Amino acid sequence: MMNRVKQRHDVRTPASSTLISILVCLLLSFSACKQETGPAPNPPPPIVEVVTVTTQTVTDEPEFIGQTEAFRPVEIRVQVTGIIKEVFFTEGRNVKKGDRLYLIDPVPFKGDFLSAKAKVTQAQAKFVQANQNLARVKPLLEEQAVSQKDVDDAVAEQLAAKAALESAQGDLVKSKFDLGNTVVTAPVHGRIGRSRFYEGRLVSAQTDLLTTIDQLDPMYVNVSVPESYLLRRRRELAEQKVQRPELFQLRGVMTFADGSVYPYEGQLDFADVGLRAATGTLQGRFVFPNPEGGFSPGQSYFYPGQFVRIRLKGYIRTNAILIPQRAVQQGPTGTFVNIVGADETIEVREVQATSWKGSDWLIEEGLQPGERLVVEGFHRIQPGVQVNPVPFQNGKSTTESPSQENPIPPETTQETS
Repeated sequence: MMNRVKQRHDVRTPASSTLISILVCLLLSFSACKQETGPAPNPPPPIVEVVTVTTQTVTDEPEFIGQTEAFRPVEIRVQVTGIIKEVFFTEGRNVKKGDRLYLIDPVPFKGDFLSAKAKVTQAQAKFVQANQNLARVKPLLEEQAVSQKDVDDAVAEQLAAKAALESAQGDLVKSKFDLGNTVVTAPVHGRIGRSRFYEGRLVSAQTDLLTTIDQLDPMYVNVSVPESYLLRRRRELAEQKVQRPELFQLRGVMTFADGSVYPYEGQLDFADVGLRAATGTLQGRFVFPNPEGGFSPGQSYFYPGQFVRIRLKGYIRTNAILIPQRAVQQGPTGTFVNIVGADETIEVREVQATSWKGSDWLIEEGLQPGERLVVEGFHRIQPGVQVNPVPFQNGKSTTESPSQENPIPPETTQETS
């Protein structure tokens, strides 16, 4: 039995030795391969697209909220007290200067006019008689045929007759004025509103408002300018960062609520003398031409009371720095950008971005001409990382290519293949 076990043990020994030899060879081969390959090389710096900061002269066109207003909102009030006999106009339509609007019952005023006219004729007759009497007594005084008292009485009678005539003439003017104002006419061209009184109503002179007429050509647009803007503008003008023409040469471009732009420019024609205490704003006014103001209702969509946006034209900003909007990012403390320094490393810098200019940000502070600004490739960088900057391709990014996302040197490819 022992001999059989020994024989079996002798049979297994050559197989085990062979397996061990194979494993040793594999380990030696793997070690040799590893020594031939060597350590993996460091990845190259990530590629980022940059633009160089430059200065330029650009237009500075701030926007303000405005409200339209009729050029002449005219109130129609009657000049005489009486009963409305007739209304001539159609409400909400255009009227022309001189068109009849209302008729006040003229009968009592015509009677007053005729009475005043008769009194004038009577006063004229008395004045003529007084003049004739004075002319008769004056020569008789030289012949001592009448006394001085008779002459003085004739003079006083002539003066009284003259005063009575002038009073009668004044009453005639007043009665003629009242009679003429029984017909109420339009003082301007424009669009008339609703009538507040109709036939049969008693209206009081200079008290009751009958209706209104809005003159729509031209039109006003009132804007409210914040005090903060005025102070900033004064500082920029003093520092010569901004230039502008004479104040009332500034122009305005109007945009309606639906985004449509009015085809005509307006002119600044008024600026208030003081700020409004309730809002802290200064009131300014632009005048816009409105050729459609004389059209029938429904053919013009420029109405009083509309809220619009006014873009101010005339300011020029010198040495302005504009950068692409995508380069500006928002952080917990404000806006910032990524700068590529002289050693090709990333620097994060806070900037003051004030307004948009097309697709660019206007930068007030934080950047200097000649600096390089990262525009594409933000997901590969962080402060202090060294990068490989390339010029910005203006929408054709070179940093998004799959072959450059994780570049592999040709040598490594050959060795690991």
